[in-house]
Amino acid sequence: MLISAFAEVASLGAVLPFLGILIAPERVFDHSIVGNIAQDLGITSSDQLLLPLTVTFIGFALIAGASRIFLTWANTRVAFSTGADLGIEVYRRTLYQPYWVHASQNSNEVISGITIKTNQVVFDVLVPLLTIFSGTLLVLAIMGTLIAIDPIIALMTGIGFGICYASVTWVSRRQLNRNSHRVAQEQTQVIKALQEGLGGIRDVLLGGVQEFYCNVFHKADHTLRRAQGSTVFISISPRYAMEALGMVVISALAYFLSQQEGGIATAFPLLGLLALGAQRLLPSLQQIYYAWASIIGSQASLADTLMLLDQPLPEDLFQSKIEPLSFQKNVRLNNVDFRYSEDAPWILNGLNLLITKGARVGFVGSTGSGKSTTLDLLMGLLMPTKGELLIDGKSVSGKRLRAWQRSIAHVPQSIYLADTTLAENIAFGVPFDKIDEKRVKRAARQAQIADYIESKPQGYNTHVGERGVRLSGGQRQRIGIARALYKKASVLVFDEATSALDNGTEQSVMDAIGMLNRDLTIILIAHRLTTVRQCDIIVELEHGKVIAQGTYEHLLKHSTSFQNMAKAL
Repeated sequence: MLISAFAEVASLGAVLPFLGILIAPERVFDHSIVGNIAQDLGITSSDQLLLPLTVTFIGFALIAGASRIFLTWANTRVAFSTGADLGIEVYRRTLYQPYWVHASQNSNEVISGITIKTNQVVFDVLVPLLTIFSGTLLVLAIMGTLIAIDPIIALMTGIGFGICYASVTWVSRRQLNRNSHRVAQEQTQVIKALQEGLGGIRDVLLGGVQEFYCNVFHKADHTLRRAQGSTVFISISPRYAMEALGMVVISALAYFLSQQEGGIATAFPLLGLLALGAQRLLPSLQQIYYAWASIIGSQASLADTLMLLDQPLPEDLFQSKIEPLSFQKNVRLNNVDFRYSEDAPWILNGLNLLITKGARVGFVGSTGSGKSTTLDLLMGLLMPTKGELLIDGKSVSGKRLRAWQRSIAHVPQSIYLADTTLAENIAFGVPFDKIDEKRVKRAARQAQIADYIESKPQGYNTHVGERGVRLSGGQRQRIGIARALYKKASVLVFDEATSALDNGTEQSVMDAIGMLNRDLTIILIAHRLTTVRQCDIIVELEHGKVIAQGTYEHLLKHSTSFQNMAKAL
């Protein structure tokens, strides 16, 4: 920025002697700087000065142009490199948030913040901020040069343009603020309309409600575009008024200077210098104003991005890799109460539960009984509002909590599959070159999916399509089970993971799970009671409390609610 400003000053300073040698060659030697340089070089006539001054002026003009190009490249590179760091850090901090934060956040706002709003910060905040810095330096350098040559005219011109831009700034600030909030809000709504319309495409097509989602998208997108367009108009429009004003100022100066002693011939070099100075000054002032308007018009998006950047990271993030926590005796939920917030209803009330190592434990109960919440607490994804989670009698928190989570593999009801190969989906989160093929195949066999995979021409390198669109529901579930087995966790948690399987396939999967090493603790929620029939213990929940527990046969004899569930199925 400093080099570019210096180059502009040098090219501007070369204008006066260059125009002087063209208009009044004999007066050039009256200029002290030019006279001294000419004397040192042995130049005694104006004819000898013409070529050197022409070459000097051209040289400075080229250097000034090159420096501006280099400055633009440097500004852009710094801004976009910073933007990359910004986007990565926002995504990183979001991924490291606890599960309860993700459960309470609106995914549309998060996706909008990480993608669109972070991108807007780069284009409409970082780049303009650097433009303001460089433009301000340039304006100060040009004004300093003009003031050194003719302070009265330079100050009058500079103050006049400054007042004009300050007035426009004062008038437009409120509208720019409104636009910034509209842009930030509607960007989230656009993402929401896209996710809901495309995410539920089957229901959209079957219900013929395409027009509804098109209208939702149109309303959000139209408001967004109008706000963006208004900001652009406010940013650009003063330029044309200032250019016209500049022409008026130059015309008035030409008339004023031509009336002075020596006429237009004497005034022409100074007038040319002022014209060139204004030609450099006005674009710089416009760039500063445009940058300011862009920043004000994006301040709501900037605030949202900074809020995502302000998310705390776990204290032990930068410590050495945490090893899985191997427990020797049992896992206990001790007198646990839980609710999501202070004004939310209690989901669990005084829950006491003991799971010994190597046990097969099934959870049953009606919808809303607290089964999934109990599993989330056991996995350390949620923390008890009251009570505590104990591993071998020791409370779980901080680094110990993360170590406990490393020892758990989870198979949910709805399996997320990445748009990559079957092998990469089984070894989820493992770089391709570090995947253990033998472990992948062994996990696939245990999950009863190996025959299907190996029947494909590309085998384990077969792509599954976005969200596993090329797989059936049962196949997706078995991929999820294979993923859990690949992890070699000491605890496997199945949250209705076999609900999409037919009876025969489910039984074969459960048989395979039953043959796993007894050191492996298995916890599952099942839709069908037959799924938990072979469990060592079945826990029946109702209204966040354990109302009965025991073997399948024990509950069938002694639990009326369990008997009713068995009859219903």
